[in-house]
Amino acid sequence: MKISLIETQRLILRGFTKDDALWAYRIWNDPEMGQYLPDEAKEEIDVEYLKMLEGLGDDDKCCYLIPVLKDSMQPVGTCSFMISTDKKIYDIAYCVHKNYWCQGYATEMAQGMIDYARTQGAEKVTVFAGQENLASNRVAVKCGGKVVSESTYRKRGTDVIMKDYKYEILL
Repeated sequence: MKISLIETQRLILRGFTKDDALWAYRIWNDPEMGQYLPDEAKEEIDVEYLKMLEGLGDDDKCCYLIPVLKDSMQPVGTCSFMISTDKKIYDIAYCVHKNYWCQGYATEMAQGMIDYARTQGAEKVTVFAGQENLASNRVAVKCGGKVVSESTYRKRGTDVIMKDYKYEILL
C-alpha cells in the first residue's frame, strides 16, 4: 500500500523501498530493539527473510514506512499501518532504532500516523504494545490511547509467550 509522505515537526515518513530492507532487518532482528516484536531475533542474516522484506513497499494490505530526519534524511526507525476493510480503523506500529531512543521520535511517528488516519476519515486508531514494553505503552497513552483489551501470542520461532495491551484512540 502506497501513500504520499507524512510530515511531522522533525520527520518525514516516506514509503518503504527495497533499499530499506537491510535497515529494517537490523532493527527488527536485533535482540534489544526487537525484544517486543513478534519475530525472533536472528544471529545471522536470513537471506530468504531479507528478500521478503525487500517487497514490503509493495504490500497491498500494510503500509510500511521509514521515518527520516527532515534535515539529514537519516532513517530513525520503521513504522506501519493497516486499514480495516471499511477504512474506519487504522492499526499502527512503530519501532525506533536504539540510537534514537528517548528523543520523542516514537511519539512523533505515532502522532503523524494518527493525524494521517484522521484526514482519511478514520474513526479509530489501534496500537498493540507489549505489556512489558514501558516505552511503547507511554507512547500509546501520550497519543490518547486507552487500553481496551489484553492478548497473548507466541513469538515466531520460539516458545516465548508475549502479552500485549490493545489501545484505542478515538478520532
